[in-house]
Amino acid sequence: MNNLEAKKNDFHQYVKDLQDQITKALFSVDPKLSLEEDLWERKDHKGNPGGGGITRAFSGDVIENAGVNTSKVFGAIDPAFASRLGGTGDEMWAAGISLIIHPRNPRVPTVHANFRMIQAGERFWFGGGADLTPYYPHEEDFQYFHSIWKNALTPYGVYEDMKKECDKYFVNTHRGGEMRGVGGFFYDHYNTNDLDKDLAMVKDISSNFINSYFPIVEKRKGEAYTEADEDFQLHRRGRYVEFNLLHDRGTMFGLKTNGRTDSILISLPARAKFTYKYKPAAGSVHEKMMEYYFPREWN
Repeated sequence: MNNLEAKKNDFHQYVKDLQDQITKALFSVDPKLSLEEDLWERKDHKGNPGGGGITRAFSGDVIENAGVNTSKVFGAIDPAFASRLGGTGDEMWAAGISLIIHPRNPRVPTVHANFRMIQAGERFWFGGGADLTPYYPHEEDFQYFHSIWKNALTPYGVYEDMKKECDKYFVNTHRGGEMRGVGGFFYDHYNTNDLDKDLAMVKDISSNFINSYFPIVEKRKGEAYTEADEDFQLHRRGRYVEFNLLHDRGTMFGLKTNGRTDSILISLPARAKFTYKYKPAAGSVHEKMMEYYFPREWN
């Protein structure tokens, strides 16, 4: 095995280990959680074996539905998609972890994160990030989430840029620039031409995910909530669906590379709602929450 293959295998093993750690954290906040695990395989664009992945689907009392997935895919891809991907040639290799957690209690935020390594021909890069989608204006939770990622990213000199990219990316542009949530950080095609350095950075950053989110779940999971809280949550989940199906690059990447459809769409919430010309009640905490779905400085 050459040095490059060793690094790719190292990253793939790392995300599988992280998947196990996040699975353990999920059970710690929801002991009655159920888990369905699928090991799947895929064919590449030419019908040859092209890797696969491990999908873990969760549901329980605290966690309504969640998916924590890892994959390693490789082989031929559609030439038209290859040209849009930004690599060289018509073959690619990618490994990563992608997760979405939709809690049942509307006082607990939804969270999304993914960390991936991609090779397309002679080019390598990393992509990923983490972002929070709350439904109740617990501002201290938003500040906490952002503080964890600021502390993780600042030593690498990338926090400001990756925060801004997140604020620009997770946006329902068809909704007047309204963000999906309150942001976090996001990066794509990250490459400093030092694979060892980039790999170490991504592994270090992603190791902060559990601490960024699960303390919030522990703090809020037992809070009482109202029907109005749940109604607002379901409407905001509807906006989440809109983003994932209309704008999300990860959804498109998975489908275009012949990924497993159910594993890709596991990001969608179990329940969501749409009402024509929906607006939260005037003067409510939910109307207040709408003010947070636009870029701002948190720390």
